[in-house]
Amino acid sequence: MSFGTNIRTWFEGSWHEGDIAVMRAADHGIWQGSSVFDGARLFDGLVPDLDAHLARVNRSAEALMITPSMDTATMLEIAREGLKRYASGAAVYVRPMYWAIHGSDLGVAPMEGVTGFALCLEEVAMPAAGASTTLTTTQFRRPVLADNVCNAKAGCLYPNNARMLVEAKRKGFGNALVQDAMGNVAESATANVFMVRDGVVFTPIANGTFLSGITRARHIANLRADGMDVQETVLTVADFRAADEVFLSGNFAKVTPVSAFDDVRYRAGPVTQRARELYWDWAAASRL
Repeated sequence: MSFGTNIRTWFEGSWHEGDIAVMRAADHGIWQGSSVFDGARLFDGLVPDLDAHLARVNRSAEALMITPSMDTATMLEIAREGLKRYASGAAVYVRPMYWAIHGSDLGVAPMEGVTGFALCLEEVAMPAAGASTTLTTTQFRRPVLADNVCNAKAGCLYPNNARMLVEAKRKGFGNALVQDAMGNVAESATANVFMVRDGVVFTPIANGTFLSGITRARHIANLRADGMDVQETVLTVADFRAADEVFLSGNFAKVTPVSAFDDVRYRAGPVTQRARELYWDWAAASRL
């Protein structure tokens, strides 16, 4: 099932219209889960950090022991060519993907040097400015690097995220605030998380249990350049219950205000709004 509409896919040297088949039944990526992807965005004619997302998919592949087959410059050229086929003002999700084709060592390990690649473009609207979500706790936790590839944007990690999200939805909330193995807050089920208390911005320190996002780093840099105190530190669920503002940070929406965490309500705060304004101002330099 596709994520968006008006899909175009670059595969095996050319662009194809629609949600085409790119994997075969015996590909290692299907039955052993050896796939990675990344996500960038075209919106308002802007493509912020497109090169950074394309570079990260290669790092993710290497972390999952898949051999990257495309350099960042080539992927950037392909993506820009494909995006120009969309109407002015279109919002598009950009997804480069790798997967292993063959296995070695009884089929379990991916074979080096034989890798599938596709770049998929899907028209997906940006959430409306100010559109918020709610959070609750979840019984499921983020893994550690010793037992999973937390340093990759890997498909095999997402069933765990899906369990978190489904649990939250069943409880009547939009997303889950997720703890790491030590019980400290890591992120949400779908994005990095920030909180504000007494004018200071806090975000969980990157400790290897979650992917420290490209958009997260932009917010930290933008807010600090704007004169705000931003601290990466150990945070607990209790810290979030005592926060003045909470917002999520990710490629899909860039900034998502959180209006509630269980029975705690948050106001639509000025720091969250400022983070969004700063991001859009910074992104204005990245027109297609």
